[in-house]
Amino acid sequence: MLDLRYTTAYLFPAISFWALATGGIYLWIIPAITFMVIPLAEVFFVGTTDNLTEEVVEDRSKNKLYDWLLYGMLPVQIALVTFLAYQVGVGSFEGASLVAAILTVGICCGAFGINIGHELGHRNDPKEQMIAKGLLLTSLYMHFFIEHNRGHHLRVATPEDPATSQYNSMVYSFWGKSIFQGYLSAWALEKRRLERRKLPALHWKNEMIWYQLIQGCSLVAIWFFFGGLAMLAFMAAALIGILLLETINYVEHYGLERNRRANGKYERVRPHHSWNSNHPIGRALLFELTRHSDHHAHANRHYTTLRHFEASPQLPYGYPAMIVLALFPPLWFSIMNPHVEKELNRLEQLAA
Repeated sequence: MLDLRYTTAYLFPAISFWALATGGIYLWIIPAITFMVIPLAEVFFVGTTDNLTEEVVEDRSKNKLYDWLLYGMLPVQIALVTFLAYQVGVGSFEGASLVAAILTVGICCGAFGINIGHELGHRNDPKEQMIAKGLLLTSLYMHFFIEHNRGHHLRVATPEDPATSQYNSMVYSFWGKSIFQGYLSAWALEKRRLERRKLPALHWKNEMIWYQLIQGCSLVAIWFFFGGLAMLAFMAAALIGILLLETINYVEHYGLERNRRANGKYERVRPHHSWNSNHPIGRALLFELTRHSDHHAHANRHYTTLRHFEASPQLPYGYPAMIVLALFPPLWFSIMNPHVEKELNRLEQLAA
């Protein structure tokens, strides 16, 4: 039987379509829900640490409806960014309404385009991987498919990982590091993959080259059909989605590092190398991304069966609230640094 909590994620694009069609103050509904209503609600709704029974896990693993919830977001995302481009192209928005429209679509780009692309990008099925790349295209972040799977998961919680935030680093400097170093890392990873196949980096099998061509053609198509302002609006919405994703990256591993062994290699990734949250609203809307420890320990485990670990550090609030806190560094440090220090002390005591 389908857990209907996950279907609530579709309310966001539904409201977004309606807001883009209606205009005016309604364009601010999604930004207000995202940055005000949900973060405040998650202060009061803590959630449960319970895990699913083996019977429920088996049932969910066989129920393809959970997968179709993810697949269905691809046409929704494509339609949403196209509708934004159309509305901007015909002059429906200007000034504050244009900013609100871009924010509205950008939130969907991050929460559903990149996030669901991330989930499907871990699947072994080529069709699911293609859907993942299509979703990432709606945020112009296709290289994430390479860097996240072959870079971040290998280097997570180490100084070598661009997507791991260091203790006392601000989210704004982290954005630049993670975005630009992650992009360069994807090129390097693809180059190494081709070298192992005895192929040059500038080869038609280089996926990074294809990603740039596909994204470039998408921008040209929007410019051709809807105009230059529409293309810029789409790029701005994609950037909002990217910044949301990178802020989540900032939250997920802040201040946590793996120990380096005598042989120079890092210890394997464990549950205590990721911050978790059991807050129910974020869990449902982000398709269980908030149970991040299990995801890193078992990257191929589907979102519906991710588990809580007592050993994983817990965020004081849900992901949506932590995203807002991260945008105010003094407040973030005052709340999160004591949690990091407490976690590090706990690990030291366990190791003693």
